[in-house]
Amino acid sequence: MRLKFIAALGMVALLSACAHEKADTGASTGAATAQPSGPVPGSEADLVANVGDRVFFDLNKSGLTSDAQTTLQKQASWLAQYPQVNVEVAGNCDDRGTEEYNIALGQRRANAARDFLVAKGVDSSRISTISYGKDRPTAVGDDESAWAQNRNAITSVK
Repeated sequence: MRLKFIAALGMVALLSACAHEKADTGASTGAATAQPSGPVPGSEADLVANVGDRVFFDLNKSGLTSDAQTTLQKQASWLAQYPQVNVEVAGNCDDRGTEEYNIALGQRRANAARDFLVAKGVDSSRISTISYGKDRPTAVGDDESAWAQNRNAITSVK
């Protein structure tokens, strides 16, 4: 009998404690709490969503197209807003050509993007470069559409 009484007393205490917790619905003060929407400013997701993280190149070329320059100009402006952010520019190629050729071409592409950003005022110490050649394709396939997507330089937040 004593054990049942202690168990019942414990249950009453537990239920009593739960009943006194105040639910935070956001409406209790009359003001709704604003939830941030979209990517965190200055993040990788912000760069991708609001600026664009990649530029594309013509076959066997490392020169910047006008579209690439437009995207890189947006990246330079974005980087000016977030001076604490460092980036890496990765040069990539399609899967045609030798490994050595594609590594060198990927590096020229990464350097072209970096040089453009530096010319637009981004401190060179904030930008590192790497070439993946044909080792990190973004599109799968052996057709011009896939190859065109893989000829790129991708900027990512470090």
